[in-house]
Amino acid sequence: MNIHFLNSQHINGMNNHTVQNNITVGEAQKEFASNLQNAIESLNNAQLESDKKTTALANGQIDDLHDVMITAQKASILLQTGVQVQKKVIDAYNEVMRMQV
Repeated sequence: MNIHFLNSQHINGMNNHTVQNNITVGEAQKEFASNLQNAIESLNNAQLESDKKTTALANGQIDDLHDVMITAQKASILLQTGVQVQKKVIDAYNEVMRMQV
C-alpha cells in the first residue's frame, strides 16, 4: 500500500513545481516518529537551557536578565505548543478509533 505525500523540498524547489513521492506506510510511520522525537528533544533542550540560564542568573554568574527572560519565554511557548499538538494528536486518534470500517 502506497500513500502519496508532498516532499517539502519539492514544494520549496525550483520553478514552483509540485512533485509527489510514493512513500510506504512504514516509511511514513518512521518519518513521523523521527519528527516527533526531534520535536520532543528540541522542547527538552529549550527547557534545559532555560533552567541553566535561570540558575546562572540566581547564582550571579550572568547578569543579562533580558536573555534569561527571552530564553524562558521561548521554552514556555514551545511547551505550550507541545501540549496543544499532543491534544490534537489524541483528538485525531480518538476520531480514527470512532470510525466504522
